[in-house]
Formats: sequence, C-alpha cells, structure tokens
Amino acid sequence: MTGFSQLHLSGTGIGDLGDVLITPYTGELKTSPGTQENPLAGYASKYTHQDEIAKAGYYSVIMKRYNIRVELSATERVAVHKYTFPEAEQAYIAVNLTNGIGWDQPTAASFKKIDSQTFTGYRFSTGWAKDQRLYFAIKLSKPIEKAQLFNDEKLVSGDSVKGVKLVGILNFSTRKGDEIVLKVGISPVSEQNALANIEIEVPDWNFEKVVSNAHKLWNTELGKISVTGKNENDKRTFYSALYHSFTQPIIFNDNNGDYMGADKKVYTNPGFTNYSVFSLWDTYRAEQPLFTLLQPERVNDMVNTMLNIYKQQGKLPIWHLMGNETDCMPGYSSVPVIADAYFKGFKGFDANLAFKAMKASSTRDDYGMKFLKEKGYIPADKEKESVSKAMEYCISDWCIAQMAKKLGKKEDYEYYIKRAESYAQYFDPKTQFVRAKLDNGKFREPFSPFKSIHEWGDYTEGNAWQYTWLVPQDVEGLIRLFGGDQPFLNKLDSLFVAQGDLGENASSDITGLIGQYAHGNEPSHHITYLYAYAGQQWKTAEKNRYIQRILYTDKPDGLCGNEDCGQMSAWYIFSSMGFYPANPANGAFVFGSPLFDEITLKLPDNKQFSVRALNNSEKNIYLQSAKLNGNPYSRSYITYKDIMLGGTLEFEMGSSPNKQFGSRPEDRPASVIYN
Repeated sequence: MTGFSQLHLSGTGIGDLGDVLITPYTGELKTSPGTQENPLAGYASKYTHQDEIAKAGYYSVIMKRYNIRVELSATERVAVHKYTFPEAEQAYIAVNLTNGIGWDQPTAASFKKIDSQTFTGYRFSTGWAKDQRLYFAIKLSKPIEKAQLFNDEKLVSGDSVKGVKLVGILNFSTRKGDEIVLKVGISPVSEQNALANIEIEVPDWNFEKVVSNAHKLWNTELGKISVTGKNENDKRTFYSALYHSFTQPIIFNDNNGDYMGADKKVYTNPGFTNYSVFSLWDTYRAEQPLFTLLQPERVNDMVNTMLNIYKQQGKLPIWHLMGNETDCMPGYSSVPVIADAYFKGFKGFDANLAFKAMKASSTRDDYGMKFLKEKGYIPADKEKESVSKAMEYCISDWCIAQMAKKLGKKEDYEYYIKRAESYAQYFDPKTQFVRAKLDNGKFREPFSPFKSIHEWGDYTEGNAWQYTWLVPQDVEGLIRLFGGDQPFLNKLDSLFVAQGDLGENASSDITGLIGQYAHGNEPSHHITYLYAYAGQQWKTAEKNRYIQRILYTDKPDGLCGNEDCGQMSAWYIFSSMGFYPANPANGAFVFGSPLFDEITLKLPDNKQFSVRALNNSEKNIYLQSAKLNGNPYSRSYITYKDIMLGGTLEFEMGSSPNKQFGSRPEDRPASVIYN
C-alpha cells in the first residue's frame, strides 16, 4: 500500500490520475513509497484484505507495517482522511506530488505551507491527458510540529517549494489512539477555490458526519431501483453494478461553478454543472441511456458540457479526461448521446448548436473522415482500424440524419442517411463478414475472421466475428445483406460457437468469450438482442440469462472485462430489468430475460415503473407473454416514452420458449425513432 490518492479512473485500463498521494507512517524518515523492484524500501506498507472495509462512501484499512488505521470518505470535491496512529515519537504524513500511476508524470508542482494546519499546491502532469492541471488544499485537525519539503529528494529550506518531483513530509509526535483528520480539497481552477471547496463542503471536523452524508447520498441514488428476488448474491451484484455506473462521468467544477475548459480558460457561472471523464466509445451504448431513466436531472448538464467542449476545441468530446481531449477510441460517440437526449425530449440545451456541433465533428479530415467524404469508405491501406472507425461513424451519422429530419433539414438528412448506410460497403457476401477494403476497392487479403489485427490493424479491440454485427442503427439493412432472416439467424447462432486462433497479436480486451461473442468488450454488448429483430426473441433470453449467471458475480473479479466507467455494469442493470437499448438513440428497449422477480424504478414526478416476472426461476428463463398496465402486449420491446409514463410491465416466464412471442414483423423492434 503506497498511499491514498485523490483521483481515480474506474476500470479503464488507463494509467492516468492517482494524483496527490498521501501516506501516514512512523519511524525512519523516508521520502518515497519505494520502488516496483523493492516496494518496502520506502514508506509503503503491507496490508491484507481481511483488514479492509469498503462501502459506498467509506473505505478503511490497517497499514500493518505501522499499525495505522486509515479511514476515507468524501464529499463531491473534498476527500476526508482519518488516520489513527500508534504511540510514536516520529509520526509523518507524506504528501507526494511525484508519483503518478502508469505513464502519468508530473510536469510542474508546488507545495506551500500557509500555517501549521493548512497547505496548498498544484500538480500539473502529462500522460493520457496531455495537460492535466490539479490544484489542491489540505487542512489538518492537528498542528504539525514541522514540515520538510523535498525537491527531487533534496531537502529545501523555507515554507514553499516549486519543481517537478516534490514531496512534503509533515511531522508529528503521537500517543496511542491519536486521530488526525485531513480535509483535502481539489479544484481544476485554483488553490483558493480548493480551499473554498473545503470551507463550503466540510466546514467542521466531524468525520462520521461526512461518512453519514455520503451514505445517505449514495443510498438515495442506489435506491432509485428496488429489486425483489430470492438470491442475495444477485442483489449484491446488481447494486455493485449500479454503484459502478454512477461513479462517472465526474463533476469537474468548483462549488462556485468555476471550471477550466478544454482551451485552458477559466469559465465562471456557466449555468450548468460541468462534467469530465467521458468514456464515450464505451458508455454511449447503455450507460448514457441509463442516465435518461435514472438520473434525468443530470442529462442536460452532460449535454451542455459536451457542447461547450465543442466550442472550446472545435469538436465534440471523443474521450475527455480532466478537461483534456485524448482522442482515444474510434468514432465521434458524443453524437448518439446528444441525439438520444434530444429524441427523448430533453429541452435544456440548444438543439441547433448541438446539430452544428455534430456536423463539425463528422466533417473533419482526420481519423479517416477525409476518405469517407471523398470515396464513401475508408481505405485500410490509408487508415488504421478502418473498419471499426467506419462502423462507428455510421451509427453516429444515422443519429445525425434522424436529428436533421426532426429539425426539418432535408438536405442534411439525405447526406447523412447515405453516409450511415456505408457500412454495407465493408460487407463481403461471400464470407458474410465485414472486411477491410483497400484503396483499389478490393478486400484485403489474406483474411481471417478470427485475427483482430492485420498489418494496419483493421479492427479496434476485436475481429470480424465481433464487428460484423455493429449495425444497431439499421439491423434490417444488415439482415438484408445476409439475405433474409434465416441466413442472418444462422450466422448469429454461429457467433456463439465459433472457435479459432485469434493470433499472437490479439487484443487483450477480447475477453468474456462465448464462441466469438466477446462480452468483455463493449462493441459486442448489443449483439444478443439482435435476435429480436429477426423474430427470435427467445434466443436473446437464452443467451442473456447465461451471461448474467456466468460472467457477472459479486466477487472482486466479478466482471469479465474492463468496467470502462460503468458500461460493463450498465449492460447488467438493463439486462436484469429484462430489456436493453440495442439502438442507443432511438428510444426503444429490446426484451431479454428479467433476472429478478420484480424491479421498480423511481421516476420523476413521483411516478414509478415496475417490471414483474411471474414464475421466474433458474429454469423459467423464457418470456411466454407480456402485459403492459394489465393489457396484453405482443411486442418484443418497450419505449422510453411508455416507461416514463409509469406503470407495470408484466412477464409470464416459462422453461420452454414461446417461439411466437415477438415473432411477427409488426412486433419486432425497428430502426426508427420512438417518441
């Protein structure tokens, strides 16, 4: 245990954040937590999971090397640490501005003593976020005896220091059971704002009150869904998933509203809550639609954040981290999020500005878009990950087309709906896979649907087996390419049993495999729901119940892939309710297999929506029939509009599939906007 940092990413596989590492210890003075080769050479400590307690809003552990109990809690912008020390003549608290996680490295730092109980500073760094700026302030419940400041491991005189590799060591003497509380405020703007955040959010020294308030806030959020079922493990898995889905995106402003924009200018009184940590290539698929159901009060602010990022950097965010554009992952995946909000009737943002931002983001010349505009496809010998980029662009272009239609922009609609259909150019009718096309118009040879990476890398974290299905915006069109329902279903069945060598360069993100279906990575998340589009909803139920049972647990390793800021868990939440937004922006949720006997969602205006699964069991996984508010319901999907009206969706479950349920063309989900 090297210490306790103030900022973290939730399961992205990315090495940024871990800023302002704070560590209590005793004994010999040391200025480093140690090294990877010799982790106990510094002040790091061993610990055991048996000594850990982790709850929403609270964490504690014992640092065994020093017998120091550490307890942590937080408000929105202030971390609160409580350290219980043993008796020690030499007790320390190290504030380390040097260490980052992975490739995040400091570029400039400052540490300043204001008085014996107050310290401020900043840490600027580069990594995935190329220009991250974090300001902080620390208030101590006990005055220090002295502070020792180190620059590149050299002791410096005075009460302040600036440099790159800074460490502040705060000295105490303690009696057994002495408690020292730290209030650590952070700010994207200034040290003064970090101090103000402390004064406003944690004005006293009552640690238990902070824990209690955090518990109440989390309980309110997690209480937006109540579940009834016989299996306590399922409940733990479900609420852990809900917690994961709500941890990001994060608030990225000060208590007074100030934030630093993507252009590094400070914005005051923006009129909305500013957010960051948008893992959009992942979260546009299910987590963002989940917010429209469970946290609608946040949706307009998230959209306004995206639109302001557009104004500051000239395009909508792709993967935004702490005010920085990382340009990570293919696509301009803000578009489905904004379009979904617009189609669902959210009015708290400028729709015309949103459409302008969408067009600007989709008509650039980088990341293969120049070729898309010129040739109608992206040549694989000119642009890496060409297939993945093109498939993602088509999803967003379909959203732009539908928004243009709603806004009465006919010319834009015709342009973007044509671009949205360009996925068909990658479909090879002979192999029935989407494949990389070269500049000469021919498919790349040799070809293996199992190999995820060719010379240029044609697929992002996947292969042809997985990316062939990435057409949630036009499943009917994909079915036509296969030659009809039955060939489509035959190929879809084969996905879940296909076995082959992924190759030595296979992406480590291809996990959670069932055949070649890869549940551990996001491009596969909608695939099980595609059966309903071809009239076989019962196969969706079959596959989903298996995934829920096998690939999600309540153990520490209870996910089959990266959490990716909540998307992995959002799939589970939706699927546990019995439906999922296969098309992320059209307002329809396709039926699967509800896991619980009853789930109730708390909606705005004191409404609620319940999903009841009658005769539900480990064997009774198939939908026999459905009722909506007591009336027979034959469709294999439900709309956002119907859910938000409140009421009850009732499923009759059985051990054998009712193959007629949802089989008629008029009962299947369609690639249209439902509003």
